[in-house]
Amino acid sequence: MTVEGIRVSGRWLSLREPADAAARAPELVEEVRRHLPATGHRVIHDLGCGTGAMGRWLAPLLPGPQHWVVHDRDPDLLEVAAADLPAPAADGTAVSVEAKQTDITRLRPDELADASLITASGLLDLLTEDELAGLVKVCIGAGCPVLLTLTVIGRVDLTPADPLDRRLAAAFDAHQRRTTEGGALLGPGAVAVAREEFSRLGADVLVRPSPWRLGTSEAELAAEWLTGWVSAACEQEVELAAESDAYTRRRLAEARAGRLTVAVEHADLLVLP
Repeated sequence: MTVEGIRVSGRWLSLREPADAAARAPELVEEVRRHLPATGHRVIHDLGCGTGAMGRWLAPLLPGPQHWVVHDRDPDLLEVAAADLPAPAADGTAVSVEAKQTDITRLRPDELADASLITASGLLDLLTEDELAGLVKVCIGAGCPVLLTLTVIGRVDLTPADPLDRRLAAAFDAHQRRTTEGGALLGPGAVAVAREEFSRLGADVLVRPSPWRLGTSEAELAAEWLTGWVSAACEQEVELAAESDAYTRRRLAEARAGRLTVAVEHADLLVLP
């Protein structure tokens, strides 16, 4: 179970929350609204919820009473998600949250049987092909829309460019596809695999870009992302370590001075069964 072995810090999730909110594809929310039940209580299951950022972004954009069931393996993150509640729905009705400690790679169909909508954010690239196939099958069985946002697709652009950028990007992508005890992670290939799996089971899949655009106002996030990006690349290709220290210092100085912009490409998927 790969997701079990990947622990994400609450600080990182908090730091990236505004950039995630700005990046997600708003036109898919309009599609979600059209495919939700016209009346009644909506039950929304958020898989791998982290600190609950998806609910805080999406709940105020959807009308009607909502009950969010947030799933994660990490009890510390679940505690934050249960305490930092979403704002009221778009029409002012109440939004409630229920936290469940769950291994999403072992979800049973009955756990999603009441779902009006299933969501996840930044999740698919952390799965293996077998784990994703199992998750797709359970989601399709729920018979409701599935909104999966912010899956990396392997494209990063830094401005100004640096000669080391491409080597680091290639090593980072290889790190995202690394083999774990559960198998090889999908990494940047997750969107294509997910689209194929959902389509094979008869669903319509809409894919839209959801890029991070990190500039001066996101300098802290850009610096944190850059440090982790370089570290993962060097873990994958140890030969990069000799050059990475000077590169990181140079890039962080550019970020602090407001001279560095970073584009990290993601994709959002909306599945309509």
